[in-house]
Amino acid sequence: MNKLYILLIILISTISVKAQFKGGNALGDYGIGGGSQPGPGLYASAFYYHYHTDKVLNSEGEQVLALPSDPGEIGVNALAGILWWVTDYKILGGNYGVMATFSFTNAALDIPVFGLNETSSLAFGDMYIQPINLGWNTTKFDFTAGLGLYIPTGRYEDGADNNVGLGMWGFEGFGGATYYFDEKKSWSIAAVAFYEMHSKKEDSDTKVGNILSIEGGFGKAYMEGALNIGLAYYAQWKITNDELNGQTFPLTPLDKVNKHQVFGVGPEATLPIIINDKLIALVNARYFWEFEARSLSQGNTLTITATFPFAQ
Repeated sequence: MNKLYILLIILISTISVKAQFKGGNALGDYGIGGGSQPGPGLYASAFYYHYHTDKVLNSEGEQVLALPSDPGEIGVNALAGILWWVTDYKILGGNYGVMATFSFTNAALDIPVFGLNETSSLAFGDMYIQPINLGWNTTKFDFTAGLGLYIPTGRYEDGADNNVGLGMWGFEGFGGATYYFDEKKSWSIAAVAFYEMHSKKEDSDTKVGNILSIEGGFGKAYMEGALNIGLAYYAQWKITNDELNGQTFPLTPLDKVNKHQVFGVGPEATLPIIINDKLIALVNARYFWEFEARSLSQGNTLTITATFPFAQ
């Protein structure tokens, strides 16, 4: 083993202590009613995502600085178009649907260590599709389950600092529920769990560990469900270790590298746009403050979604 390779392993293991590789899940895109599938029809959404942080925390919750005089900042912006088609066709008693997301982003927050992330102008990012999206409805509960696929269509080059994609395939199973506290289904609480697995990154032996994410919200609905106000949340944990060039981290038990985690909570509101007594769109906004991050960045997330329903 030559000296250059040894130096590279030491450098990478030091970075790994600071932060771990992220997956494809954009935390914050589910909230109040997240465990519910909408009624049959075609839905088109415009989605805006902004993430900002000036902190990267190690496994002990201590801030890691790029330079003592310059803590640095990371800002990620993304725009996405979403198509969601829910049919009357039943699978296991649940309505079958399919979803596709096409994104444009200025950066891929791959491994959040300052100095290793640069932003560029908006470019076509990775795609996300749900070829199976199922929904069930009962008096007190709505349920949803399905499969998702992250497709590496965004620009990616191993080691580049201007990537807008993650350079890997992601495979995701999900399931969740919305519970209604009253007969009018005005008060609700929801949770959706996503379990994410990945292929190796393009042109490398790097493999991101499996990730569990939970998103949802608690809120009150008005105007027959068109207006919603409440609190949204998310949580994420790395379940298995990352693999970097064939090496599984931590390299030794003495490294004490915790698998990453992060939590977020904040307000959510959905407002209807109605013209001539006809619902034109639903506009949803969520803002999250992150806390208790470990081996990951900790910042703020803003999402804004405008959804336009079309008749089936």
